[in-house]
Amino acid sequence: MTAETETPRAAGSCCSTDDAVAAEARTGAVTTVYEVKGMSCGHCEGAVSEEISGVEGVTSVQATASTGRVTVVSEAEPADEAVRAAVDEAGFELVGRA
Repeated sequence: MTAETETPRAAGSCCSTDDAVAAEARTGAVTTVYEVKGMSCGHCEGAVSEEISGVEGVTSVQATASTGRVTVVSEAEPADEAVRAAVDEAGFELVGRA
């Protein structure tokens, strides 16, 4: 089970074959994977995703409880302390970058 949140952005052509990840790669987006301790279900994934989505510059978050991994796509390199604060706010522990 995974939870993903995405900040709204301008939509491309309805006929485009590009997926969001490819589009983000072309625009210079940064993907960072973190390890978060304590997630065990979809509710946990949603809580972590929601909090990290509030970090400045973050465009999407995908949390996966089964692996403890959280993938963050942002406009620039995310501030680890801001991500740590968001994870703490959700009630979990940021172990570090995966």
